[in-house]
Amino acid sequence: MSLTSNLFILFVFITVVLYYILPHKIQWLVLLAASYVYYIYSGPRYVYFILFSTLCSYLCGRLIEKFAENKDENGKTGNKKLQKAILICGLILNFGMLGIIKYTNFVVENLNALFHMELRGIEILLPLGISFYTFQTAGYLLDVYWKRVKAEKNVFRYALFVSFFPQILQGPIGRFGRLANQLYAEHSFSGKRILHGCERILWGFFKKMVLADWAAVFVDAIFGAPDQYSGLAIFGVLFYTIQLYADFSGGMDVVIGVASLFGVEMDENFKRPFFAVSITDFWHRWHITLGTWMKDYVFYPISLSGWMGAFGKLMKKIFGRKKGRVIPICLANLIVFFVVGVWHGAEWRYIVYGIYNGLIIAFSGLMADTYRTWKKKLHINDKAVWYHIFCVVRTFLLVNISWFFDRAESVGDAFRMMGYAVTQFDPSQLLTITTGAGGTVQTITVLCILGAGCLVLFVVGLLQERGISIRERIAAWPPAFHFAIYLGLLLAVGFLGSTASVRGFIYAQF
Repeated sequence: MSLTSNLFILFVFITVVLYYILPHKIQWLVLLAASYVYYIYSGPRYVYFILFSTLCSYLCGRLIEKFAENKDENGKTGNKKLQKAILICGLILNFGMLGIIKYTNFVVENLNALFHMELRGIEILLPLGISFYTFQTAGYLLDVYWKRVKAEKNVFRYALFVSFFPQILQGPIGRFGRLANQLYAEHSFSGKRILHGCERILWGFFKKMVLADWAAVFVDAIFGAPDQYSGLAIFGVLFYTIQLYADFSGGMDVVIGVASLFGVEMDENFKRPFFAVSITDFWHRWHITLGTWMKDYVFYPISLSGWMGAFGKLMKKIFGRKKGRVIPICLANLIVFFVVGVWHGAEWRYIVYGIYNGLIIAFSGLMADTYRTWKKKLHINDKAVWYHIFCVVRTFLLVNISWFFDRAESVGDAFRMMGYAVTQFDPSQLLTITTGAGGTVQTITVLCILGAGCLVLFVVGLLQERGISIRERIAAWPPAFHFAIYLGLLLAVGFLGSTASVRGFIYAQF
C-alpha cells in the first residue's frame, strides 16, 4: 500500500474517523489495529518477523528492568552482568534476524567468489521496514539498559511503538522516550492540526510524484545504460540527487503529516541538506534520525569504550596530544559510516558509499588545525558570503560523488560513470530518453517541470534557511490564499505528476 496511492488515502481517512469518534481511551488500540492491518496487507507472511522483533525486545526490556531492581546477596541493587547478558541476547536476536534475512546472500556470493564454492543462498524478500524497526527496538533496549526510559509493561502498547504504520515503511527511526507517550495519549479533534497535517501530506505528494518520479525516468535510463548515455553521466547523478531527496524527504513529509493527524509529532528527518557547508553538516541535516541513532548507540559507546581509551593513549604517545586525541574520534567515525553503508544494503557499493563518507569526515577532523592555519595565512574570513557559497558548492560536489556508489549497479559501474562525468558531455542525449507513452515528444516538457519544481524547492529551502517560517507566513494570509496554495499543489500533483510508471519509495526496500 504505497503512501501515494488512493487506497492509502482512504485507509488513513477511515482510521482518522475511527480514531476520533471512538472513546478516547481506546485511541491507541485503533492505531495498533490500523498498523497491523497495514502491515498484513503489505505482506501477511512478514508479520511474523515484526512480531518476533517486538516480543524479543519487549521481554528483554522487562527482564533488564527486573534485574535492575532486584538486590543481590550483598544488598546491592541490580545485577549488571545479568542485565548486560540479557541486553546482548536481545540485540543478537534482533540484529541476527536482520543479518540472516538481509545479508546471507551477500556473504554466500562473496564466499563462492573467493573460494570457488557453490553454496546456496536463501530466497526471501526483505520484510517491510525491517531495518527501521530493528534499529528502533535496539535503541529501546539500550535506553532501558542505560535507564533512560522505563520498560513498557503492556506488550500491546509496546507493539504499537514498534509498528506505528506511518513510520513503518521508511522511518523516521523513533525513540521510545519521545514517541511512546504521544502514541498512548488521548487526543481531541483539532481542525487546525488536521489542516496542518494535510498541508504536509500535499507537499510530500508534490515532491514525490512531480519531482522524484519524473527524475527517476532519466536516472533509470542513464544508470541502466551508462555506456549508451556516457555523455549524460553528470546529469545522471544530478537527476539522482533530485530523485533521492524528493523521494525520501517527500515520503517523510507524508509520514509526518499523517502522524500529525492523530496528534503525534514525529522527529524531523531532513533539514535542508543541500545548504550544508561540510559532509559532517550534511549528515546533521540528511536522514537525521539515522545520524542521531548512530551517534548515540554506536559512536559514543565506541568512543567511550575501554579499548578505545587505550588506543587513544597509544596515539597520543606516537602522534602527540592534539593528533592523538583526534585519531580515536576519526576511527569511531569510520566504524559508524561502515555500519551506515552496511545498513543501506548488502552490496559492496553501499559499503564503499559509507566508507567514502567516513573517510572524508575523518580526514577533515585530522586536518582541522591545518585548515585553520591555511585560512589564517590566506586571510579567509569564515563568515564571508563567497566562502560560505564555496563550502556549500564543495559539499554538494562531494555528496554527488557519493551518489555514484549509491545508485550505480556496481562499484565498477560507479567508477566508470565518474570517468564519463569528467570526459564525456553531450546534453543533447537527454532528448533521446523516453519519458512516457508518447516517447520523446514530452521530454522537454518534463525537463521544464523538473526545473520549475527544483526552483520551488530551492526558494522554500532558502527562506527556511534564513529563519523564515513558511507555515506561519501562510497562516497569516487570508483563507483565499490558503485555498489557492492547496489547490495549486493538488493540481500540480494531478496534472504534472509522472505518467511514466507507478513507483514505490526508494527507502521502502530498507
